[in-house]
Amino acid sequence: MTIADSASFMDNGSLCLPCTPLEEAKIVKELTDKAESCSKEGDFYYVISNRWFSRWQRYVGEETGEYMFEEPSTDKEASSLTKAGERPGPIDNTDIITNEGGRDVSDLQLPRTLIERSDYVLVPQVVWEKLHGWYTGGPALPRQMISLGIQKTLSVEVYPLALKVIDSRDKSEIIIRISKKASLRKLYEQVSSLKRVDTEKVRIWDYFNDCKQTALASSDQTLEESNLQMDQSILFDVQIDEFIPSGFGMDSTGNQLALVLMQPPRSSRTIAGGPSLSNGNGPDYGYGSTLYQGPTVGSASTDTEHKHDSVRSDLQRDRGLAGLQNLGNTCFMNSALQCLVHTSPLVDYFLQDYINEINKQNPLGMRGELAVAFGELLRKLWSSGRTAVAPRVFKGKLARFAPQFSGYNQHDSQELLAFLLDGLHEDLNRVKQKPYIETKDSNGRPDEEVANEFWSYHKARNDSIVVDVCQGQYKSTLVCPDCGKISITFDPFMYLSLPLPSTATRSMTITVFYGDGSGLPIPFTVSVPKYGYCKDLFQALGTACCLESDETLILAEVYEHKIYRYLDNGESLPTIKDDECIVAYRLSKKHAEFPMLEICHRYLEKS
Repeated sequence: MTIADSASFMDNGSLCLPCTPLEEAKIVKELTDKAESCSKEGDFYYVISNRWFSRWQRYVGEETGEYMFEEPSTDKEASSLTKAGERPGPIDNTDIITNEGGRDVSDLQLPRTLIERSDYVLVPQVVWEKLHGWYTGGPALPRQMISLGIQKTLSVEVYPLALKVIDSRDKSEIIIRISKKASLRKLYEQVSSLKRVDTEKVRIWDYFNDCKQTALASSDQTLEESNLQMDQSILFDVQIDEFIPSGFGMDSTGNQLALVLMQPPRSSRTIAGGPSLSNGNGPDYGYGSTLYQGPTVGSASTDTEHKHDSVRSDLQRDRGLAGLQNLGNTCFMNSALQCLVHTSPLVDYFLQDYINEINKQNPLGMRGELAVAFGELLRKLWSSGRTAVAPRVFKGKLARFAPQFSGYNQHDSQELLAFLLDGLHEDLNRVKQKPYIETKDSNGRPDEEVANEFWSYHKARNDSIVVDVCQGQYKSTLVCPDCGKISITFDPFMYLSLPLPSTATRSMTITVFYGDGSGLPIPFTVSVPKYGYCKDLFQALGTACCLESDETLILAEVYEHKIYRYLDNGESLPTIKDDECIVAYRLSKKHAEFPMLEICHRYLEKS
């Protein structure tokens, strides 16, 4: 029996006898499929540089596809790069890690500009252990799987939450990284351990925008639920005698409310999820409302009244002018929100008491939480003057119900707007029990009567401020090709998809034949709209060949050197394949017949 040379499998520093490439691929695939079939929250995945992983894929014969790493290398690097099919060296993750500020090797992080499957890949822990056993190398970059949103969508947390801890005693700053699913109690323990202070003597504040927002109590509430954002600050206090009382000037979400001049309280009712009506966010705070109505008795009150009128005028001019702070790349969200919070009917609605219209039992809704979060945000924007507002609470609610919008990356604004309008409608649907309705046929009745009937059907199941403001109907007509019966329906819509006008053009080369035989066939190249019509080609070709007023053009589609069909002026321009072309016949309008067509056919056959 022949024993392989030990050097053949120890070149890479491998700890075990390597398998064949096919065996490696089979083992990794089986381990990956098994791990992904039973993945759960808390499982660990490992980040591997795609540069190394694509070499391993080529070695075992797997297709790297669009994620294959291709980059020109210098002569110095060329010796270290393996050729296609060669066994790769040790795992090398140095190209995807950063060691900012001399960070300890146990706390290596990934630059946030990396893209999965382009710069790095994620493999289950068992796959990492197997690959590391075969190839060694590293460093290891473990990441934990967490659940996102109310639907518990599983996702690997590649970038843990980075928080800047500011010590109130000496203003020193340190960066900690912790999972967004970790509890506030875990945050207290981690910060206390770093500062070497007893947890019982520590108080941590939400210090967003370098301003005390609210105290973070040590509890089982997660950092995600506490609306802590990536790269924001938290303030670290140590108890000396007693803690300073917190919460002054805060609303129910922990954000500061702007102070506005208001008339004395006139109602004790409260708005859904927010302050009472007397704080400036009630019905009298809408469009055309008066913020203050002072006494008018005697001349002594005249100056005071003028002053209040001046202040009222200034405040009215400033309402609705607040901006929204970006929380990463959330301009897609801010643009959609600004459109909605400046829609007049929605402003009037959410500045009033809408608590009785919240539908918490709707299985299609979000228990009213999205509507409350949006209402609070709208009232802040309409009560803060020109002060920008950070929509952290709304962003947290949005990520909870729509995990696709979690994180701080850019998304599609229309997609967000569609989700938000649908969510607000279901949260505010006044219909608690939807009836079954069987629609009737139009039977030749007037459109107005049929439209009103269909709208009543729709309103019987869907009745909210969103339906009132943002929905309509379009008419749909169907004709049976057999019996000719006409069916007319009116369907509700909230979004209309409209095609964007295209300015793209394409070049077409057309050979023009002279019908009277006065000249040889001449090719002309013209530019026409990419998705234009034959009339566009007629016009462009007539201009190019200087068509006379008593002449006309006939366009024909040629296939396999024979005329396949003639083109009509109103049809779309056909897509021409390699063995097809379009030719034109230049004929005088006086010709009753086209004697040159036969000549043209023979010409085409010869060419």
